[in-house]
Formats: sequence, structure tokens, C-alpha cells
Amino acid sequence: MEEQNAPALSKADVIGMKSWLAYAGVLALAIVLFGVLLPLAFLWHELAALAVLILSALVVGYEFLLVRSVQLYMDDLGVWVHAGVLPWKKGVSGVKWRDMDEATFMNGFTSWATRSYTVRIGHRFTKDSEIVLTNIARGKEAVAVVNARHQALIRAGVVD
Repeated sequence: MEEQNAPALSKADVIGMKSWLAYAGVLALAIVLFGVLLPLAFLWHELAALAVLILSALVVGYEFLLVRSVQLYMDDLGVWVHAGVLPWKKGVSGVKWRDMDEATFMNGFTSWATRSYTVRIGHRFTKDSEIVLTNIARGKEAVAVVNARHQALIRAGVVD
């Protein structure tokens, strides 16, 4: 049953990834860790500074890879999100075409100016299973593609 529900990345079309705006938080974290905490650690002790440097590099690297790992894609079964870096944190969640309500994006000045949108793929029956992703590059186009594919499947009688 799990294998039937698990989407295959080879047949999937990636329609969205995190935009440059999503990396702003990682940059702010790096500035605080390397620009503020590291100099303070040097004032205290060189070994403390070395520990802060190593831990800061690991944390910033992990956060960067975590943002980079988010992919919104669709296949024959539905719309999915793949995210995670560490093997025990990697995962796929999504909404099947038969259970999908609609895809929407949140519009505002910042999203319009940066072309980075919050995307919501709704579930017909429950809010717990819907997909909500922030800072998706060209999310407006991704929503249009998802809705067009969903409507085509409804018109073809594949999805009711």
C-alpha cells in the first residue's frame, strides 16, 4: 500500500522551490553567529571561539541545505512536497488529485515585488493534510499549473 501511494521522483514535474527570499533567514542567522557570537567567543577564549565556529558552520550549513531541499512537485497521483536533509527527517507529504480542493497563493506587496509567494494546496476534507509553503519562487505560476492539471483531470473524468 505504501509503495502505491509513494510518488516517484523520476516521473514527477518539479513546479516550485524556495526562492532567494527564503535564504534571507539563513543569512541573518549566519550574521548573528559569525558576526556577533564568534567575536564575543574570541574575547573569552580561543577554544570557545573554535567551538562556536564549528557549531555555527554546522548550523548554518544545515539550515541552508534544509531550505534548498524543499521541492514542490506533481505527478500522476497528486501534488507533493519533498523536504529534509538528514535521513530520519527526509519525507514526502502531499495531496492526491482526488482529494484536492484547489491551489491558491497569497498575494501582497512583498510577494509581488520579490515573486516569492506563499502557496496553499488545499485538501477537500481536512485542513491537516493540506500543503502550505512560504517563499516559493514563481509560486503564482506553480498554482496555475496545478489548477490547470486538476481541471484537466476533472474534465477527463479521471477525478470526480
